[in-house]
Amino acid sequence: MATALDRPDHSPAFKSRRTQNWLALGVTYAAMYMARYNFPLANKALSDAYGWDKTQVGTIITTATLLYGISALFNGPIADRFGGRRAMLIGAGGAFVFNLLFGLGAYLGVLGTGGVLLAYFATVWTLNMYFQSYSALSLIKVNSGWFHVSERGVFSAIFGSMIQSGRFLVFLLLGAPFVAALPWQWKFFIPAGVVAIMWLFTFRVVKDTPKDAGLPEFDPQDATSGDTEKITFGYVARKVFTNPIAITIAVAEFCTGLVRGGFEQWFPRYMQEVQHLELTNPIFQKNALIIVGAGIIGAFVAGYMSDKVFGHRRPPVAFLGYVLQVVCLFVVWRAPSMELVILAFVVNSLAISMVHSMLSGTASMDFGGKRAAASAAGMFDGMQYIGQSFVGVGMGWLLDTYGWTAWGPSMMGFSALGAILMMFLWNARPKAGGAH
Repeated sequence: MATALDRPDHSPAFKSRRTQNWLALGVTYAAMYMARYNFPLANKALSDAYGWDKTQVGTIITTATLLYGISALFNGPIADRFGGRRAMLIGAGGAFVFNLLFGLGAYLGVLGTGGVLLAYFATVWTLNMYFQSYSALSLIKVNSGWFHVSERGVFSAIFGSMIQSGRFLVFLLLGAPFVAALPWQWKFFIPAGVVAIMWLFTFRVVKDTPKDAGLPEFDPQDATSGDTEKITFGYVARKVFTNPIAITIAVAEFCTGLVRGGFEQWFPRYMQEVQHLELTNPIFQKNALIIVGAGIIGAFVAGYMSDKVFGHRRPPVAFLGYVLQVVCLFVVWRAPSMELVILAFVVNSLAISMVHSMLSGTASMDFGGKRAAASAAGMFDGMQYIGQSFVGVGMGWLLDTYGWTAWGPSMMGFSALGAILMMFLWNARPKAGGAH
């Protein structure tokens, strides 16, 4: 039998079926990301259309991301019990419906342009984010049964690439001149259509385990290998929510979320208001795509370093990502020139992707194990989005009150704290039957 660090020799049939599985599931996940990160491109447009300040628009971000974070904590055990495929179908269905309803809000003139309309948008976007909370944990749940521990650094690159592909679609399709010229609501109608198409692919192609696809049983040799206990809420709670390593990662992911959300939700508006670049400006469009590309590279760099340099350990790679974030946010704070700020944005995107792919994408499988991977992913991703909830109304108020010079410094300390936490977990690896 292979040890936990030996890469298994898969059959061609296994490799082919696994590729079909993660490709369909991954593109569905990317489509859902498109239906989530379309909001930053409409941030300023909502203010322009309805006269709302940053704090009011930030209210939509806060309520939505807070519910995402709380929901992920509870939806993880649900996905562990009922399967990642079913959970992804639920999530994608909801994302389609509520992106459509958000766009239709543009035609609800009967609600006026004040608090009632703002409440409608906040409610609809919050419901979208509830269903979005199924996405990452569903992807991780399914793939935890298809990837051995020794292959999961490679998987982290796939996971990170799918995330960035969703953001790439946002800037490529929604930032295209012909779409940018359309009313803001089309930034929600188009993603809704893409998600609907990918829902069908997931339904037709994805299987939860190799056995479900007609292949032999496969043991990924992770933290729950060898367990035969029935998967109940009590079981996953013991495996994940009382595990000191998992708890430490969850605290770090709160920091990740605050920095990631503070950057991704607000940088398009920063470029519009500080650098005076409209979304249709070729400089903005080119560099937005470069920023997304850096995120893809970051995921591959993280996966390679984890498997080849650090012996399948995830925390050392996350530590390096956090340190890079501190450096980049310092540059953004000092803002010596637009060129250096854009370079800092690019490297920061790479660094955020390194951390996210290692912790949410890979450590959740390692320390949750195949049987509790969705619960671990829900815990990590949930804490990340609870962190992001602070950069909605909180960041909006900060920017309204102190201006954009407060943006970079407000996030630096959280990146530093994440780096410190990863130092405590430097040598952590999963062992069959439990995480150590």
